[in-house]
Amino acid sequence: MKKIMKPEFWKESVVYEIYPRSFQDSNNDGIGDLQGIISRLDYLQDLGVDVIWLSPIYTTMNVDYGYDVIDHCTINPEYGTMEDLEQLLEELHGRNMRLILDLVINHTSDQHEWFKQARSSRDNKYRDYYFWRDPAPDGGPPNNWTSFLGDSMWQYDRETEQYYLHSYSVHQADLNWDNPEVRREMHQMMRFWLDKGVDGYRIDAVNAISKDTSFPPATDTHKMQANSSEFYKNGPHIHEYLHEMYTEVFSHYKMFTTGEASDVSLEDVKEYTNPEREEMNMVLMIEASKICDDPDDMWKSKSWDLHELKEIVAKWQNDLYGEGWMGTYLSNHDHPRLVSYLGDEGEYRVESAKMLGIFQLTLRGTPYIYQGDEIGMTNSPHMHTIDDVTEQQARMYYELMVKEHGEDPEKIMKRIRTKARDNARTPMQWDDSTYAGFSEHEPWLPVNPNKAEIHVQDQTDDPHSIFTLYRTLIHLRRKSAALLYGKYECMLSEHDHIFAYTREWNDEHWLIMLNFSRSETELQLPQELASRLETAELILCTHEDHSREVARALISEQPATLKPYESLVFRGISILDS
Repeated sequence: MKKIMKPEFWKESVVYEIYPRSFQDSNNDGIGDLQGIISRLDYLQDLGVDVIWLSPIYTTMNVDYGYDVIDHCTINPEYGTMEDLEQLLEELHGRNMRLILDLVINHTSDQHEWFKQARSSRDNKYRDYYFWRDPAPDGGPPNNWTSFLGDSMWQYDRETEQYYLHSYSVHQADLNWDNPEVRREMHQMMRFWLDKGVDGYRIDAVNAISKDTSFPPATDTHKMQANSSEFYKNGPHIHEYLHEMYTEVFSHYKMFTTGEASDVSLEDVKEYTNPEREEMNMVLMIEASKICDDPDDMWKSKSWDLHELKEIVAKWQNDLYGEGWMGTYLSNHDHPRLVSYLGDEGEYRVESAKMLGIFQLTLRGTPYIYQGDEIGMTNSPHMHTIDDVTEQQARMYYELMVKEHGEDPEKIMKRIRTKARDNARTPMQWDDSTYAGFSEHEPWLPVNPNKAEIHVQDQTDDPHSIFTLYRTLIHLRRKSAALLYGKYECMLSEHDHIFAYTREWNDEHWLIMLNFSRSETELQLPQELASRLETAELILCTHEDHSREVARALISEQPATLKPYESLVFRGISILDS
């Protein structure tokens, strides 16, 4: 067995992301908090997840809701106290569950003490904690790099007459990881949380911490955003800094690391996650979550077909097999709701949400579920004007397109309503009360009005609910070596609507068949595949009696019609002769 396939707890875990601000409010101030999370641990244990990932809980100005860190070693008072975090850890560990934190190491808030010192004078010792450069000869920015928000990546500081670098907001200054003092401080901070009992990190924007500091001009200038990524992603010292992080910190704890790394090739992922290199345990498979995005402007939606998704999955499942590990990932706090962009949030919400759950939880890789996906939460209708939007990237996009480029405001708002992060950040829907059981006070973001039909209380005891399907899948996955470690093979690869694949490990075999379409789809299996099902058992399906009829027809080599988003999971298929 290749070393990469060695069993590890983090490969066999299911991770559940909590956006603390929107999960559960315990003190009725309209903002979720740590005690609220503690009060819902029985729910998470019942669902079956092993690991909780908290998006940032550090002290912040809420410019980017926690990703603009003022102090990496303190708790945002809105969320509670250090004692609350310690109680959360104790409660989780008592349930044999783990906690990972979001590690924000590419940048700090401009209100961080380091940056305050850095901008106080050019001679301050903290000046070199960040990137400062003189203006270009014309007085403008040092180069033409564009931030993720669409503006210049350089901000002028009048007091010291230099520009500083910011990959994100002007209030989020990039740290200079080439400075060994920065790395030492970051390592010390990482140990602080691990010594408290934290079980690992999801490392934000991890492949951006090493940059080409000659700062060459970007030539790919047709894109709306990040047109300089070739110079600040997967940079010249990235592997050196990650290996140092591992040897100085990670290797001394029983923990795991997940990298958020965009713009990576499979070769990059292999290097980041091969255990012999001692860098990270896994990288998140981000591509599928961006399949709807126009490559030149993420706010525009492009059409996609199933063949494109099959290619993405095959690349990560096959080309990485035995050489690296990934987190299977379809949504999080930075994306629209899963069922709204990959499924059907209207007529077939339940069916498509179930299909997407089966899809994610039957692939190899550590699954990352975002809060509310397990009940089929959808995008929110609350964003009527830009004043209703809280996230900074959407607001900056509106400013750029409407006020600078003269685009029609409603056209831009239509894009924002579809893609804005606010869609994923509306309060968790626990019941059908006024504020969905999240709080007794008006929340910081409006509750989705469909909470009357979509909420936890309605699903936990319903044997046919989305929640119950997720719980069943997590249980099946935990007990199946094939679903955890098995090889992946796409079947019916040319079919326009059916996504079918096998998972095989030793003598354990599965066939998963998904109708990735809102249309009824006729299917007749080729003889060699139908024969494999003769001794198989239909373990899980989305349409009960109809799915069983479909299974019987397919095994008999007869045509069958799958309903929209109908899904079938077989176990015990026999191996084809090689």
